[in-house]
Amino acid sequence: MGAEAPKRDAAAAAIDAAAVAMTGEGTLSSRVLDALPVGVALLDAELRWQYANDAFLRLTDLPAEATSGRPLGASAPTSASPAAPVSAGLAPDDTAATAHAAALVLADGETRELVTGPAHDAIRMRLQRITPEAGPPASAPGTGSSARAEPPPEAGAGPGGAMVLVVALLDAAAAQQPGQDGVPGAVEAVEDVAAVEVVAGAQDAPQTAGQPSDGEALAQRRLATLTAAGELIGTTLDTDTTCAELARFTVPGLADLTTVDILPPGVPEHRLGMPLGTLRLLRAAVAARPELHQQLATLAHPGESVRHREGSLVARSLVAGKPLLLDLAAIDEGAEGAAAISDPATMEVYRAAGIASVLAVPLAARGHLVGALTLARAPQTSGEGYSDEDIALIEDLAGRAALSIDNARRYMRSQGIALELQRALLAEPANPHPNMEIACRYLPSGSSSVVGGDWYESVRLPFGRTLLVIGDVMGHGVEAAVDMSTYRSMLRYVAAMDLPPHRILRQLDAMISENDAARPATCLLALVDPSRDRVTFASAGHLPPALVSPDGVTELVPVPSGPPLGTGVGGYQQLVLGLTPGAVLLLYTDGLVERRHEDIDVSLERLAALPLPAAGDLDDLLDAALHSSTPSEAEDDIAVLAARVRPRPS
Repeated sequence: MGAEAPKRDAAAAAIDAAAVAMTGEGTLSSRVLDALPVGVALLDAELRWQYANDAFLRLTDLPAEATSGRPLGASAPTSASPAAPVSAGLAPDDTAATAHAAALVLADGETRELVTGPAHDAIRMRLQRITPEAGPPASAPGTGSSARAEPPPEAGAGPGGAMVLVVALLDAAAAQQPGQDGVPGAVEAVEDVAAVEVVAGAQDAPQTAGQPSDGEALAQRRLATLTAAGELIGTTLDTDTTCAELARFTVPGLADLTTVDILPPGVPEHRLGMPLGTLRLLRAAVAARPELHQQLATLAHPGESVRHREGSLVARSLVAGKPLLLDLAAIDEGAEGAAAISDPATMEVYRAAGIASVLAVPLAARGHLVGALTLARAPQTSGEGYSDEDIALIEDLAGRAALSIDNARRYMRSQGIALELQRALLAEPANPHPNMEIACRYLPSGSSSVVGGDWYESVRLPFGRTLLVIGDVMGHGVEAAVDMSTYRSMLRYVAAMDLPPHRILRQLDAMISENDAARPATCLLALVDPSRDRVTFASAGHLPPALVSPDGVTELVPVPSGPPLGTGVGGYQQLVLGLTPGAVLLLYTDGLVERRHEDIDVSLERLAALPLPAAGDLDDLLDAALHSSTPSEAEDDIAVLAARVRPRPS
């Protein structure tokens, strides 16, 4: 669900901008509206269609004649037989719901949304009241086939000349459905919300007294498309997500079939324009029109390696450092075609899909090669190949997207370095006394979060005692991992003085607070004394430990909690508790229990209710605790340490 939120927010903002763009003196030309893959339509106060662009007709399956000044839901005559009715496209229930919503919008001015159509092909519509001063966009010669009609003289204007703007797009959940014939979900057919931003970006473009010139219209479209790309590409610092966003953005507005290939992780950087020889890239994303799904079964899917031989279109484009266009219809299927499209499976897909034009564009950022963007068009759907203006637009789009991909790669690389550093610093606890057995586990929260400063330790003390420690440095990243290692070293030094746990915390707090740049940290100490069957606790703002009895009952120990280490406040207390033979002491960091939108008391109660196997292997107990606490939902790292006194020999 989280992946769809940025799309929905961007779509809502763009729809609001579309309403502004269609009113006032700055009315957009129909050329810009015709370029949108998102449906835009206009109803007058009597719910009669006044305008609908091609995408709206395609999404709703409405014939052009039905939207030429006719009431919503009315049938229209066909050209073959004027008396023969045609389907209004929308189902009767959907038409009635749309009409009802439009009437309410006209009455109270409140914007409304509704979803129509079957679940597998749902259409989301947004209806908004506007007051156009210049009327709906007029048709430009030779542009599109959208239905346009001047409002008939008797058409109602509503309050203040109000009309209803309708924007329609495929529901975001439907756009994420996997393809057919075994094509994985990452190969997506898209009627994306992205291009609705074209209206938002173009609304402020300068216009002449009449219709804008071809050059102005192209400039408007280019600026608006790049603005939309900035909003919808690079929404996360995840490489695969960014590549998928780029592929989805280009379909169907710029291509019928798009692939994104990137350099595999660990490959040395390549300067753009340098000879590459036979190049293997990693397929990162694929997007295509729905009607091409059946042809995609043999195409390399995301995660697979793709080989681009020297002399192929993609390889030549990367060496040249610029887009290269291939007229696939002009070459044969033999040696010439094999040389141009080095992957036979890709050539087979292109032929089966009727692809005529293939454009290879380098993805480069900061002078280094990131990957390759390949777009393909079929004349039966796109109607034409790539013009010089299209290529210039796509080249700019590729440059911006490549920067987002490179940023994601750099972030993932730094994330990996931080994680490896933390793993190196977070060594296994020192060996306890032979009379103690311990088990520990560390789980990072995942690639979406930076590593934290969780740590654990055990220190051997005189007279068979063992000090168990668990802590959590506040914050994330390399700095937190370094501070964690520093505090761990300090603890070993102070613990060697053989002080009570609460005085150890007092000494640590004073030492850490001397450094103004030091990060605060929580810490829990448990001094286990097997000879006396007791354990002494002291806490610096840490969550309470759990004590698991031999019969599997889990109890949270109410240890008095002082301020975190590094505050310089002090004031730590200790708690002495008897230790039942066979009982297991469980120390943990907050990632084990804390969950978003859940009170911490509820989280701790959930841990206390767990039936943990105290009598078995300690690793089994940790597995049960982690499994029951759903670590996949954790938003922070998890560190856990379990300890049990070994039975005394009889």
